[in-house]
Amino acid sequence: MTRHRRDKISIDAAGGRPGRLATQIAKILMGKHKASYDPRVDASGDKVVIKNVSQMVLSGKKLDQKEYLHHTMHPGGLKSIPAKKLFKENPEEVLNHAVNKMLPKNKLRTARMLRIKFE
Repeated sequence: MTRHRRDKISIDAAGGRPGRLATQIAKILMGKHKASYDPRVDASGDKVVIKNVSQMVLSGKKLDQKEYLHHTMHPGGLKSIPAKKLFKENPEEVLNHAVNKMLPKNKLRTARMLRIKFE
């Protein structure tokens, strides 16, 4: 079994849109930018370091209209957080949520998400 070398790729999020950044980050985490890509093996993906997340820009009226939903798994437990509040308190979570939704929903997703670091 060969050991795969994971590179550290740095991305500057200043002025970028969360969705556009998330597609780039998801490709890097999955390893689709390498010739050795295999969809069923988590071997070719690299680590991603994201800088200046607080300087991201949400386009259109998303800052006022978008809501992030989660459920407490109790009856009537649907909770919503406005994007404006979440972006103000924790801008990393906005990008983290976008990347999480871009990755394939399988057993490799949690390991891939652990390779994201914010500065």
